[in-house]
Amino acid sequence: MSISELDSGHEEAWNDFVQNNPNGTFFHLAGWKKVMEGAFGFKTFYLMGKNGGSVTGILPLALVRRPLFGPALISSPLCVHGGGLGNCAALEEAAAKKAQSLGVKYLEFRGPVWGTQNMTSSSTFFNFERTLSTNHDENLKAIPRKQRAEVRKGIAADLETKIDQNFNLFYKIYATSVRNLGTPVFPKKYLKVLIDTFGDAVEIMTVFHQGQPLTSVFSFKHKDRMIPYYGGGLPAARDHSAYPYMYWKLMEHSVDNGFRIFDFGRSMRDSGAFAFKSNFGFEPQPLPYHYHLVKAESVPDINPDNPRNKFLISTWKKLPLPVANILGPILYKAIV
Repeated sequence: MSISELDSGHEEAWNDFVQNNPNGTFFHLAGWKKVMEGAFGFKTFYLMGKNGGSVTGILPLALVRRPLFGPALISSPLCVHGGGLGNCAALEEAAAKKAQSLGVKYLEFRGPVWGTQNMTSSSTFFNFERTLSTNHDENLKAIPRKQRAEVRKGIAADLETKIDQNFNLFYKIYATSVRNLGTPVFPKKYLKVLIDTFGDAVEIMTVFHQGQPLTSVFSFKHKDRMIPYYGGGLPAARDHSAYPYMYWKLMEHSVDNGFRIFDFGRSMRDSGAFAFKSNFGFEPQPLPYHYHLVKAESVPDINPDNPRNKFLISTWKKLPLPVANILGPILYKAIV
C-alpha cells in the first residue's frame, strides 16, 4: 500500500471512500481539512492509503498546539469521531512517525485503532444515539415520563421554531450559554467556514417565544444521521422548557426529512449534558479514545473535576460576556 497526503485533486475519491464505508462519518469528510486550516490555522496531514490506484484507508490528522497540554497530533480535533477508516495499520505507523518527527506530546485517535502502536486508552466520553421511529407519537413515548412532561410544557408554551443558516444569531445565543457554563467560545469565523464548506449539510434550528430567541442548535446531516452538534440557550429558556422542546422538534424534523439516526453526540460521565441525554431515553455508549504517547507520560486530564479545571471554569463564569467573547476565541485552541 502506498501512502500520500490528500491534495485537492483527490478530495472526491476521499469522500467517495467515506460515503461507501459503513463506518464513515461526517467527521471523516475531506472538508474538515479546509475547516481546520481556514478557521484555526491548524497544520493538517490527511493521510490516504492506496492499492493499485484504489483508496484502501484514510487517516485525517491535525497538529494542535495546546498551551495547557502541549502540542498534539489529533485525529481529529473539533470532531467527536474522525480516526482511521479502512485498512489503517500502515497509516497508524506513518502517523506515529509523523508525531515523533513533530515532537508532540502525544498522538490521539478519536476512533478505533488497529493496535500497531503502543496505545493508552481513555474512557472519558460516551456517545448517545438512537434509531427514530417514523411515527412521531412513538418517538415521544420513548422519552421517559419526566422529560416527556417537559417537552409537553414547551409545546403548551406556544414556542416557535425556525430553520436556517443564521450563524450570527446562533453565535450570540451559544456564546452566552457557554460563558455561563464556564467554557471559552470558538471564533464566529468557524461557523461561517463550516457553512461555506459543507453547504446544505449544515442547518440551524432556533426556538422563539413571542418573537424572542431562547435556544438554538447547530446540526450536521450525513447519510441517515441528524447530528445536533452545538447547542445553547439564554437564561429565559428554562422558564419555557425550550431545551427539551428544541430537541424534540429536531427529532420530528429529522423523521420528516428522512433521517433515521438521531446522533446526540458525546458527553462526559456525570456531566449535565450526560444527564440531559440520558433523561431523553438515550443509552450512553463508551467512546474510547486512544493515545500513542510520544513525550507525554500520561494522557491529558480534561475532567472538569480536576482542581485546576474547576478553578478555570469558575473564573470564566464570572467574566463579563463582552470580555469572554473577546478572550474565548483566543483560548479555544487550548481546549479543542
